[in-house]
Amino acid sequence: MPLTDTPAAMPSAFTRDPLWWRSAVIYQVYVRSFADSDGDGTGDLRGVLSRLDYLADLGVDALWFNPWYPSPLADGGYDVADYRGIHPAFGTLADAEELIAEAAARGIRTIIDVVPNHVSSEHPWFRAALAAGPGSPERERFWFHPGKGPGGDEMPTNWVSNFQGDTWTRTVDPDGTPGEWYLHLFTPEQPDLNWNHPDVRAEHEDILRFWFDRGVAGVRIDSAGLLIKDAALPEVPAEPGPGEHPTEDRDEVHEVYRSWRRIADSYEGTRVLVGEVWVPDASRFAAYLRPDEMHTAFNFDFMTRPWRADELRESIDLMLAAHAPVDAPSTWVLSNHDVTRPVTRYGRDDSSFAFAKKRFGTPTDLVLGTRRARAAALLSAALPGSLYLYQGDELGLPEVELPREVLEDPMHFRSGGVDPGRDGCRVPLPWRGTATPFGFSPDGAAPWLPQPAEWAALTVQAQQADPSSMLWLYRQALRLRKRERALGDGSMSWIEAGADVLCFRRGDDLVAITNLGPAPVALPDHESILLASAPLEAGLLPSDATAWLRIAPVPRHP
Repeated sequence: MPLTDTPAAMPSAFTRDPLWWRSAVIYQVYVRSFADSDGDGTGDLRGVLSRLDYLADLGVDALWFNPWYPSPLADGGYDVADYRGIHPAFGTLADAEELIAEAAARGIRTIIDVVPNHVSSEHPWFRAALAAGPGSPERERFWFHPGKGPGGDEMPTNWVSNFQGDTWTRTVDPDGTPGEWYLHLFTPEQPDLNWNHPDVRAEHEDILRFWFDRGVAGVRIDSAGLLIKDAALPEVPAEPGPGEHPTEDRDEVHEVYRSWRRIADSYEGTRVLVGEVWVPDASRFAAYLRPDEMHTAFNFDFMTRPWRADELRESIDLMLAAHAPVDAPSTWVLSNHDVTRPVTRYGRDDSSFAFAKKRFGTPTDLVLGTRRARAAALLSAALPGSLYLYQGDELGLPEVELPREVLEDPMHFRSGGVDPGRDGCRVPLPWRGTATPFGFSPDGAAPWLPQPAEWAALTVQAQQADPSSMLWLYRQALRLRKRERALGDGSMSWIEAGADVLCFRRGDDLVAITNLGPAPVALPDHESILLASAPLEAGLLPSDATAWLRIAPVPRHP
């Protein structure tokens, strides 16, 4: 496919559905671990191209790609060196353009990741800033600052990194003496940009246009609440009030996204902005979703809750209430490339998720976890709004506890080796066969992370014709979600069915019920069962199971 600066035309079906994002099923592709076409052990764009029919058959509406740009991969690609290219291990810009077009031909949109808080330390801007020295215009695009104390030997602040540890690294001047410090809320290889600088804003606006011109239907915005810093560099208050944290959720960040929304709205078809927004205050969270800012944001609260009816109901109510004032749909997700996979997490005594709690050797019951993950899949797919699905969850893949010598995630190393990191949910997918690489790479090639031998039972090939498999369940659920007008965006109403049961109505004629208790429960009156995550037991819904029911339509009174 020839490269061109002429904006790619959106398929007519895409332009006819301006509200597609409110109900969409969005599949997250971690390219490095999806499919390897050339035998180097690393997934690539041509590998994704070769599996587009699988994704179309699964029933997804869009693909969200983790960063595919040139990067030293100090943080899995979230250290971007060039936003207008493709990492050589993943392919070329022409491959990306072909992938966007071929996915669109199958009715699948493309969403890409942008990482506006920081760039790679190998980015031309940062290399120029180091070379130019203190006081230079090049350094004004970042947060360079003299240190405190005698000789400037102390960091400018004591802010704590999102990856644990310090947030400042000291430079070395050309004569070998210690120089200024620079800020990085993540790793030292990810220097933070100064969003008060007009160059930074103009560059990212141009990046949006670059990819929208190539047919991208949306962008997912990494660490969306962290862009603006307090230039006075105060320490973090013990209990910061709204907008008072020096690096998080500052009021000025909203003007950035208003500008981005104006760009998105200038293109045909709805180009969406999806935020990664970690903001605990519901009203502050909703502010990012005002009609002139982002379209949607990730719902992390639901994903991190334990497998308990009261906790999940509280999260559902909280998130629906937070979105209601700005008429934005909620998003529902069970995992992603950072979070312990559901099959493993739901089989643990503590089934909640928090980065600080991750440890090696945490026991899990995979049979229990799989049963709960199946129930959670139908529960989340029945909730109002859009649905995100991380690659491999449709196969019921567990988290892999990898040998320490193969780990690459900086979260592991910056924890002093205590945290196993995130590599365990990034192990390459199994497609076919009975031995590694399970069709991920051509036979004989070793994947970049080792796959467990027991994954032979979890390949796409092993599951695709098995009505009891996780893959079969997901395919049926997504087909019903498309067919049933009650599902997707819209309202819901609770039906009280017991302390350990979540039961709610969607539309006039559909009920979803999830039993999180220890004993089977009776189903509400219904005409038929559309889908269930587990067989009934003497007509009752067993423990850790979900069913979708067709009920008699609610009479409408004139």
